[in-house]
Parts: sequence; C-alpha cells; structure tokens
Amino acid sequence: MGLLRYSINITLDGCCDHRAVPAEEELQELHRHHTANLERADALLFGRVTYELMESAWRQSPSSAENPDWTDPFARTIDAAKKYVVSSTLPSVDWNAELVQGDLAEAVRKLKQDAPNGLFVGGVQLPLALAELGLIDEYEFVVQPRIAGHGPTLFAGLSKPLELRFLDRHEFGAGTVAMRYEPRR
Repeated sequence: MGLLRYSINITLDGCCDHRAVPAEEELQELHRHHTANLERADALLFGRVTYELMESAWRQSPSSAENPDWTDPFARTIDAAKKYVVSSTLPSVDWNAELVQGDLAEAVRKLKQDAPNGLFVGGVQLPLALAELGLIDEYEFVVQPRIAGHGPTLFAGLSKPLELRFLDRHEFGAGTVAMRYEPRR
C-alpha cells in the first residue's frame, strides 16, 4: 500500500493562498522540488477547486507558452500525471483524470492500495477531510519567509489536534524551508 503525501506552500502566518507565495527568487528551485514530489507518486488526488486551478495553470496546450521555460518540467510532469478528483458537483473530468465519488475514506483507501508508489494530494479542503479521516501519511509544509496577513489558513475547523512527528527539512536559498512530518499513531 502506498503512502498518501500532502504538500503545500504556506507563509509564516499560515496563509495558503497560492497568490501569497512564493518569493520570486525561489520559484525555480521550488518548481524543481515540487516536480520531484509529483514524480514520486503514482497519481495525484485533488478536490474540485485544486483540480480546476491546476488544470487552468498547467494543462499543456499550444497557448501554454506564456510560462517561463524553467516551468516546463513541472508542467510536463503534472500534465502527464494520473489524477483523481474528489467532487460531488463536477459531472465529469478529463486531463488524464477520474472522478472519485461515494465514501471518501473507502475510495482513498482503495486508491492507496492500488498505488505502490503512493498518492500526492494538494489543496486545502480535501486535505482537511483526509486529515480528519486519518488518511494522510506524510505532511510537507513549504514555509515561505513572509507574512501574508490574510487567509485562507490550513486545517481551519479540524475537530481535534493532530500530533505529528518530525521527519526532515530542506532549506532553500532565500529562506524558504520545507519540513516533513508523519502523524503519530
């Protein structure tokens, strides 16, 4: 059974609005880091909002030339990745994706069983639900050295504290730090 890994960029005050991070000078290094994360997984797991955000930004097409060349590896990796989308409102998905409907816990456990290299999840609302169900095996917080002063913030509404055990950290050039944890079980 593969692991379900969660990674997200956040500011020091916990803001996870994608427009608030990252600092411009670290974008290339962060794209390499996130590309490596995606390459470690058999598939990606998104909620509707994250799926639509990623698709609009990274789906490869002739018009996608507006991004800098150094984003190409990330764009190719996310474009080619198998994706599962948890949504009760989308009637269908494409972009190498399948809808996940029904009982979330049961569906995600099945996906994990079928993914020996694991799954990668991003976003805010779906990871909250997955954390509540105890289904996330590894958390990575990529903390930006800035204070956004606004939300959204991570895990707002979590029903009980989640105790984590530190695994490791990686420091990037301009002060961003990626810290990995696993739940204490």
